[in-house]
Amino acid sequence: MKAFFDSLGVLTEAELRQLDGLTTPRQLRKGEFLIRAGHVCAELVFVRGGLLRSFHATADGTEMTYCITFPGRLMTALSSLITQRPTEENIQALVPTELEVLRRPDLEQLYATSPGWTRVGKLLTEQQYVELEERIFSLQKLSARQRYQQLLTQHPAYLRHVPLQHLASYLNVTPRHLSRLRRELAFQTFVR
Repeated sequence: MKAFFDSLGVLTEAELRQLDGLTTPRQLRKGEFLIRAGHVCAELVFVRGGLLRSFHATADGTEMTYCITFPGRLMTALSSLITQRPTEENIQALVPTELEVLRRPDLEQLYATSPGWTRVGKLLTEQQYVELEERIFSLQKLSARQRYQQLLTQHPAYLRHVPLQHLASYLNVTPRHLSRLRRELAFQTFVR
């Protein structure tokens, strides 16, 4: 986690050292939840190894995956972490996952004691907003085929590590449609 924050280029060495002793390791088994809908988020986690997915359930019980987090990234139920209201999302390990956990009170203390940490909080929130906006535009403007091709180009690891049903949900298509897209694109690549 410390290396991640250092890579942002915002914190001084002294500010980075403030993180010492504040994080704790946690392991999640495959299928185990970091947080479930209806609970209040009190942690920011750094994914050291493994894979997390964020999803919500529709009224009919269908799970809609909207975020997949790989190693080297932060994850939290952000709106719940900020507002301290129950979250609508579930965050679940798709494989055994190793985390570094920073509790909300410790994060708030970092923000309160350091302008660098305040800038980090602002930067991370802005990044989340931009990623969310890009995701919304992708779903609204691009066809399923274009979204799949974009995923192939930008995030090839998704295709190797994420189960088909979660990948289809992430792309907002049925698993059957995703299988068809994969076959069509594989055939086109073969023909060339």
